[in-house]
Amino acid sequence: MVRWAIFSLLLVVSFTSLGDERLEAANKLLLNQLNFILLANPDDELRQLKAQLSSNKVISFERIQQTSQAIADFWQRNAIETRYEPLARYQDPYFQAQAAEPLVANYLSVNNRIRYLLWLDDTQQWPRLTPEVWLHLGDRHSDIALISSRLNLLGDYPSPELENSVFSESLRQAVVRFQRRHGLKQDGIIGPATIKWLNWTPLQRAQTLARNFVEKHRYLAQVEPRYLLINIPEYQMVLVDQNRIALRSKVIVGKPYRQTPLIKGQVSNLVINPSWRVPRRLLKYDLLPKVREDGSYISRRNFEVFDYSGEQVIKTDEEWRDMAKGQFPYRLVQKPGEDNTLGRYKFFFPNQYNIYLHDTTDKHLFAKEVRALSSGCIRVEKVEQLANWMASNLVRDKQTWVDMQIERTKTQWFAFDEKLPLHLVYWTSWLDSQNIPQFRDDIYNINQNITPVLHAGN
Repeated sequence: MVRWAIFSLLLVVSFTSLGDERLEAANKLLLNQLNFILLANPDDELRQLKAQLSSNKVISFERIQQTSQAIADFWQRNAIETRYEPLARYQDPYFQAQAAEPLVANYLSVNNRIRYLLWLDDTQQWPRLTPEVWLHLGDRHSDIALISSRLNLLGDYPSPELENSVFSESLRQAVVRFQRRHGLKQDGIIGPATIKWLNWTPLQRAQTLARNFVEKHRYLAQVEPRYLLINIPEYQMVLVDQNRIALRSKVIVGKPYRQTPLIKGQVSNLVINPSWRVPRRLLKYDLLPKVREDGSYISRRNFEVFDYSGEQVIKTDEEWRDMAKGQFPYRLVQKPGEDNTLGRYKFFFPNQYNIYLHDTTDKHLFAKEVRALSSGCIRVEKVEQLANWMASNLVRDKQTWVDMQIERTKTQWFAFDEKLPLHLVYWTSWLDSQNIPQFRDDIYNINQNITPVLHAGN
């Protein structure tokens, strides 16, 4: 009888101990989740819950339940799914804490990266680098050791030469890796742009990753199975068909003072051999200065000139040059052809900004890392692949499409059987498919919490 009583007591102690461990593990997991969310959204209620979990008071199952529910509610408000509802009935604190996590494939990887960055923020000094010179392979500089250490902490330099003040080949390779994942020119030279990103603190990186994660997955939770998406700061387009990537392409987007707007639309037509009706702003600031220098610019670039009643106007090169110096009450239309600014293809979607996707004659610009170079429209590098995909999957009149392949001067519009949703978004940080953190310049200085809510067309 005594032995049985002792055995029963040991069982109670064992289960109690196990229960305490589950509570502590749940508490730790919830604190990690709250740190993530509060970086993205500094909510007072969640901050208060974090303070309660961080206190030295006894952890209760009720507190775990309350916090798990609040976290799950946050993700639900952002249209991101969790497993909380089906698992909330289990009276296990750790199950409840796990169930509050978002059902997003790379959430754990992003969360782990943020935890590491917050650890860096707590444990490492991050003095500002100011070398004041461009650093090249072979250079000697007092900042080289600190740059090597920083690249090591950020994961770009796994075997650093920390005591070396000379710019070595291994450091150059680390700089190239760092430049690649920050959208910089990969020349292995430490200049102002590279220094700017090296000076970004771990906390800044953690905040940017968290905010962009929430924004991106809130947006993607509501997209269609088939769509075209362009991330403006990344200068990249992705075509998704039945939730699988069908095409990736570099793009050129609007300059900071002629921004590509963040809108949702639907591509409704494909145009082969488009003409180009020059917008009035571009005419005033881009084309007329060229005509003032050389009146033959109009004829050389295959432009036709019309008055506002639609009548074509014909003048000599000298007359055009002189007229461009004053008021210019005409509009220019560039005829289709190999030199047309829009190139071979134009993808039209109704919108109030008069922007569209198109080909370009300036193919060399796609080799640049920074491609905010247009007047608002989007130029697509793999434009022929995109056009052929649309021809196969959306174009109604496929025979005419085949017939038009040898034609270069005749414009032809093609209607679609169904419209293709288009999303122009603005995400400056993410983990890529190899879980490598990527960061891009905020080229338009846009608040990262802004969601594209303007709708273009139906």
